[in-house]
Amino acid sequence: MSTSTKFTIHEDWTVVILGFLIIGISLFIFLPEVPVFKWTNGNDLIFNVFEIKNLQHIGFQFIYFLLIGSIGTILVGKSVKNFILGFPIIYLLTIIALILAGNTEVKALNLEAVIFSLVIGLLIGNFFKLPKWFRSALSTELFVKIGLVLLGTSVIFSDILKAGSLGLIQALVVVLSQAQWPNQRGFDKFYGILKGAANYFDTKPLPFGKTPYPVKMIRNNEELHPKDDSYYFTDEIGNNAVTFLDEQNKENKPFFLYLAFTAPHWPLQAKPVDIAKYRGKFDEGWDALREKRIKKLRENGILLPNQTIAPRDPEVPEWDKPTYDEKQFWKAKMEVYAAMVDNMDQNVGKVLDKLKALKKDKNTLIIFIADNGAQGGFNTYNPLRRGLVRNDGPVGSSGSFDYQEQNWAYLSNTPLQDYKNNMHEGGFSSPFIAWYPSKIKAGRIDKGTGHIIDLAPTFYELAGIEYPKNLNGVNSNPLPGKSLLPVLFDNASEVNRGAPLFWERAGNRAVREGKWKLVSIYPSYQWELYDLEADRGETTNVAAQNPGIVNDLSAKYFDWADKTGVVEYSKFKQKNELIPGAAPKK
Repeated sequence: MSTSTKFTIHEDWTVVILGFLIIGISLFIFLPEVPVFKWTNGNDLIFNVFEIKNLQHIGFQFIYFLLIGSIGTILVGKSVKNFILGFPIIYLLTIIALILAGNTEVKALNLEAVIFSLVIGLLIGNFFKLPKWFRSALSTELFVKIGLVLLGTSVIFSDILKAGSLGLIQALVVVLSQAQWPNQRGFDKFYGILKGAANYFDTKPLPFGKTPYPVKMIRNNEELHPKDDSYYFTDEIGNNAVTFLDEQNKENKPFFLYLAFTAPHWPLQAKPVDIAKYRGKFDEGWDALREKRIKKLRENGILLPNQTIAPRDPEVPEWDKPTYDEKQFWKAKMEVYAAMVDNMDQNVGKVLDKLKALKKDKNTLIIFIADNGAQGGFNTYNPLRRGLVRNDGPVGSSGSFDYQEQNWAYLSNTPLQDYKNNMHEGGFSSPFIAWYPSKIKAGRIDKGTGHIIDLAPTFYELAGIEYPKNLNGVNSNPLPGKSLLPVLFDNASEVNRGAPLFWERAGNRAVREGKWKLVSIYPSYQWELYDLEADRGETTNVAAQNPGIVNDLSAKYFDWADKTGVVEYSKFKQKNELIPGAAPKK
């Protein structure tokens, strides 16, 4: 008995072949005209986009794409009939998306055509009963991948002669591979996640309501699928860092290790052995513990005697108000939070021990820094869906999903004002600890204002590397930060940057120049001014007494925002959207 084998090619390779086919045709046979989709008003739309010649270009591209897509469908062994039936509808939706994205006001919002095409597809898919053959045509990832290639051809065709085939190959690699993963962005080794958060005992999607947040755990381009409850993520980050140091030691070269723990970011999950250390440690509640922390900060010289302290947050209830059962729950949360920090500290210790074992501890600059202040908001009334969704075990276990909430964030941010996402000091002022035994004198507490943008210039100067103005034919943007080495090594009192620092996140804004800080909260946009040398607790707004300073710093902010492309938040904020990374207040 004889059998016949149907020859097919994997979808990913098919898309690569199609990409090179488009390149070859465009370079060596003919270059299709690019349809115009840019318009400002109705006249533009009628006389440019819907002009006869432009419609002919759109029709020609339709035929071209239909042929290319049919070839791809044949190669992967899918139904050509379904593809031919489905493609005109998809092409029409794509053209609608391109026209919507071509409006100049829409372009100002940085909305791309692919966003519109996805929205249109979701709307149609959810509100209309599509024929079986059409759903079948869409059931393969090939359709999505071909769509990415074809959607990009408007750019590809217009730039092909200028960019050449190498530029197009690079463009295809970006679309079709893992080009933005760490190993392709300069790191020799990588272990971790690709997005902002993950569970600590498993890689299940995070429970964000109807659309779970996917988690990818990666080691050197390989996606990992560890068994649930077989590991603790913070430990794995530390273990991999130690392994990388061992492997790198064989190369006898300088190294840069970026050790980015997710702890103590939500969800609150920790190992029982670590939680046990903190049982009863928070029984006094946030009010009494805040007073103790303020006292200790003063004793250690971190909080200067003349500095102000942020007033008590009126949204945080006094500790004697919750019931007994409520207090047990609140205490358990902070015990888990502390356990997560403790475990992170254990893993920092592993790395330090490894550096000592390799005899590199005396010649390594170590910087510890956090990304922002503690997160406010309350799970019990807001729609953030970061708790009360996954509730298969007590807080801290792999079956729980909760976070610190504002009551304990109020303690964590002592003695500063407000919380993550806000531009007051409690929102973005972070600890910075530098350790380099042969260069930095131990026990120093330096006054001054540093910024995350200062780290790259610091590392380059320390390594004796000059930041390139041009790399591989691409002009580099100038570094906005300043080296911190004069402060770290030479005992300079502060960074001499010669310009203010600026911040913007979700409409919240701030400017810092010398002792003055200008800040506003979305959506009021009312500028507040504080003298941080005397009032780091931001207790006294002196904007009314200093209109000249407010106007000067405000003008500098808008000049910076214009140069760096800051988009007015209200232009793209979705209706009822929650501010990223923060819960709304009462």
